[in-house]
Amino acid sequence: MKPMTEEHLAVLRRHMVEMIAIHTDLASEELGKAALDARVMAAMRRIPRHLFVPASVAPYAYQDMPLPIGFDKTVSQPFIVALMTDLLAPQPYEAVLEIGTGLGYQTAVLAGLAGQVWSVEIVEEFASSAAALLQGLDLSNVGIRVGDGSRGWAEHAPFDKILVTAAAEQAPPALLKQLKPGGRLVLPLGSEEAQFLTVIDKDAAGQLVTRQIIPVRFSRLETA
Repeated sequence: MKPMTEEHLAVLRRHMVEMIAIHTDLASEELGKAALDARVMAAMRRIPRHLFVPASVAPYAYQDMPLPIGFDKTVSQPFIVALMTDLLAPQPYEAVLEIGTGLGYQTAVLAGLAGQVWSVEIVEEFASSAAALLQGLDLSNVGIRVGDGSRGWAEHAPFDKILVTAAAEQAPPALLKQLKPGGRLVLPLGSEEAQFLTVIDKDAAGQLVTRQIIPVRFSRLETA
């Protein structure tokens, strides 16, 4: 069988986005909305997910499912990537901190929507691979470093938005401290058996308002 062309891949991405739209509509009661932001959906259509997964699972890249990427980690299913991005609502003038780069798929989606993305990854091999992939896509508004994501990235704080791609029992205090007043943190919170995708807003006075969105299942946030 001959390899897929860019045209084939573009069709698969469109179908993936259609599946995300269906999933969103089916979950509309829980989400409080029947559709995700058009900017987010356009970003999902643009970013070539097949480049951000190992070759062995690349044929499944545009199915709405998580995929293994090594080191007992996965890239989240496209619906969850889109939903978390929609909840975060990154704007072109904002600085976003991402915790858990992985191979950089979520990072790439954020980079197309935010002004600047800073991403922390604890697995050195992931960080170097992600940096190369993002550079290959000419996404120059991303900085990646290897480290303990629970500590954030103080040198570039404060951040308008923070997104965490691994679960914790509670929001890491360093991340709450590095979030600007008026900012938003999106992360999975809870035990391994009972996690919820959670949005934490910090108001102008620094008070936190938390709301749970939907049940999810993420790997645990690794700390050093």
